[in-house]
Amino acid sequence: MKILHLMVAALVGPPRRRNQRGLSQSTETAILLGGAVLVAGAVVLAVTVYVNAKLPRP
Repeated sequence: MKILHLMVAALVGPPRRRNQRGLSQSTETAILLGGAVLVAGAVVLAVTVYVNAKLPRP
């Protein structure tokens, strides 16, 4: 029986190793979304400051 197992293992080969480098897809998406929100907030803040600086004062 052991010989049969060895023959099957030789034909099938070793199991593939999982690629565990990097973050999971959901984590990567969350980080990118957070960055996009921060950039959008900075743009809105810059435009608001600029417009308020250009408004005439009574």
